[in-house]
Amino acid sequence: MAVSSEFEKQLQGYGLTTAEILYRMPDHPSLLQSYIWQEYDLFPQFPNLRKFLDFWSHKLDGVLHTVTVAHRELIKPAEFKMASAQFKLH
Repeated sequence: MAVSSEFEKQLQGYGLTTAEILYRMPDHPSLLQSYIWQEYDLFPQFPNLRKFLDFWSHKLDGVLHTVTVAHRELIKPAEFKMASAQFKLH
């Protein structure tokens, strides 16, 4: 049974990272456009996001205005609670 690459990344400490990127339109600099980027990345360095933003600033015409980042680890230790009672039903 094969394990997905996303699951392997989560086991290595990656979490789901979402970035809302506001950038200026090349033909209309007074207008802002929104772009949503989402990928598994490492907190707090965000190497994948930094690589993407570096690509954006060097290869694309839209000037970056604001980047808002949200990050969530998806795999965490399980929570255990002790049962206060046990019931059997026949």
